[in-house]
Amino acid sequence: MIWDKEAECLDRRQMEEVQLTRLRHVVQRVYENVPFYRQALDNKCVGLNHIRSLQDVSLLPFTTKDDIRNNYPYGLFSSPLKKIVRLHASSGTTGKPTVVGYTKQDIELWADMVTRLAVAAGAREEDVAQVAFGYGLFTGAFGLHYGLERLGATIVPASTGNTERQIMLMQDFGTTILVSTPSYSLYLAETAQSMGIDTRSLNVRLGLFGAEGCSEEMRQVIERIWGIDAVENYGMSELIGPGVSGECQCKEGLHINEDHFYPEIIDPITDMPLPYGELGELVITTMTKEGFPLLRYRTRDITSLNPEPCKCGRTLVRMTKVQGRTDDMLKIRGVNVFPSQIESVLVGIREIGPHYNIIVRRKGYLDEMEVMVELADDTLLEDFRKLEGLQNMIRHKLRVILSIDATVKLVQPRTIARSEGKAKRIIDLRGKENTACAEL
Repeated sequence: MIWDKEAECLDRRQMEEVQLTRLRHVVQRVYENVPFYRQALDNKCVGLNHIRSLQDVSLLPFTTKDDIRNNYPYGLFSSPLKKIVRLHASSGTTGKPTVVGYTKQDIELWADMVTRLAVAAGAREEDVAQVAFGYGLFTGAFGLHYGLERLGATIVPASTGNTERQIMLMQDFGTTILVSTPSYSLYLAETAQSMGIDTRSLNVRLGLFGAEGCSEEMRQVIERIWGIDAVENYGMSELIGPGVSGECQCKEGLHINEDHFYPEIIDPITDMPLPYGELGELVITTMTKEGFPLLRYRTRDITSLNPEPCKCGRTLVRMTKVQGRTDDMLKIRGVNVFPSQIESVLVGIREIGPHYNIIVRRKGYLDEMEVMVELADDTLLEDFRKLEGLQNMIRHKLRVILSIDATVKLVQPRTIARSEGKAKRIIDLRGKENTACAEL
């Protein structure tokens, strides 16, 4: 089933014609309505007359999260506040959050984009969808809510928290679709087990997961535990929220709604465009948003693009699963390490659970990395020889993948803190420990 066949199955030439028209439109819109972009375009001596082909997008200035924060709260809005019907914001870890605004047309667009992705993933009108994202300034819950509701599905706006109640609602309401982060789905399953409930006995058949990365190995664990199809979607509040891209049932990449979001891949070091198939940083231009359009937004996410038509019939360009983030990449003794690499090793080992932390410290002038992971069965703690063998095996597998040594610490089940939102995997203590010592 294809929700919008005319748009989702355009041939490449037709898509590029749509994109060029819309790209020129958004350049004109921000130049006329957003002082920040007017100055940035003037500084580069770029005007609408310079955008003659899609390749000319490289002439446009980049936009970063700092640009949004520096124009807090409404400096990048291209519509007057009286036309803005909704505000959302990301939860910034430092300083002010990034604020985004939506006109009525933006809200309609948002629902349409998510409906496309939900249908591609396998959602249907007869489904009961339980949204276990937090409702509030975070865009995740509202985006999936709108899209599934537009499809005609029954929505259970459970929000986050009260995990035992979530399980009860699944039982009582006959939930068929779970909307959450991948890590929370594991916590839900763990809670159900403690309640004596087999997750595979529930009616859930489809998981629409987002807001954090999910390796292929982690997907397989979730599908096995729940007995469901686990499908990933992608988005961020700066661009629209969820609705930028998502997997279809073929699970061979995330289809980008590229008639509304123009994607590029650039080298994050040189800022130069990279061809299809090359791994680099994803950059998105929002071509049809009214309230908060962005030119060449640097997502910091590492992925690649595939323009070949999918077996599902859609011709939308596909992005590979996000490999990591340029700002989450760990530099350990000169080696680039992404958390997704570590996860791919850990979740394939049956003696350990899917919950882990990555702790980085600096001793003297050297960085040291410790991977803390839970045992699946605490009886293993009683056999030192087996425990040591398991640690050595994990350490070896990590060295093969990462090309560096890591300390492996095995802990009892349920030792590592659970999260109802995005999982916090990395604890980087470099600098903090030295600072603490200096203060003593």
